[in-house]
Amino acid sequence: MVLKHNNQLPNQHFRKDWQRRVKTWFDQPGRKKSRRIARIQKAARIAPRPVDGLLRPAVRCPTVKYNTKLRAGRGFTLEELKEAGINRKQALTVGISVDHRRRNKSQESLELNVQRLKAYQAKLIVFPRKAGKAKKGDAEASELSNATQFKGAVLPIEQVVAGEEARAIKEEEKNGSAYKKLRYARSTARTLGAREKRARDKAEEEAAKKK
Repeated sequence: MVLKHNNQLPNQHFRKDWQRRVKTWFDQPGRKKSRRIARIQKAARIAPRPVDGLLRPAVRCPTVKYNTKLRAGRGFTLEELKEAGINRKQALTVGISVDHRRRNKSQESLELNVQRLKAYQAKLIVFPRKAGKAKKGDAEASELSNATQFKGAVLPIEQVVAGEEARAIKEEEKNGSAYKKLRYARSTARTLGAREKRARDKAEEEAAKKK
């Protein structure tokens, strides 16, 4: 084979053992069945607790790029538990996650998670540790008989986007130009120092003339 011009050299690897290197997924249906059986077994093992696990707080993602997104966090802060009237040691026993390292940086996040805790408490049915030995805070016998295992996300976190209400366009908005306003603001910010210097020099000249 004769190579002409500035072409790439051929480098076809046709001597590899394909049967030894190939990756197959013929076990996919079996793995699907195994996962399904494992989910059913886990639900039966942790019953009557919720299948999804512990209640998680609603937190904001870090950095300016992602802080508009609301997601599930690791655990509730001690301050949130205190505001909701829940003992920090009792929280895990009733399915509430706790993160002692997290801090509330805003009143908004504190109120949101306290509201989540109170909503969870209103729907919570506490089973006694031992049958027939109910303690303070445990559910009544009628509630226990009607209780079912909850499947799905525990109080799913919803991202609520507050849109601006529709209104009629004002006359000054129709006549005005947003482009001109932005250019004028940009020009004002750029020439601020020069205008201040000019005004300062003029004031000094006038003061010198008066002397």
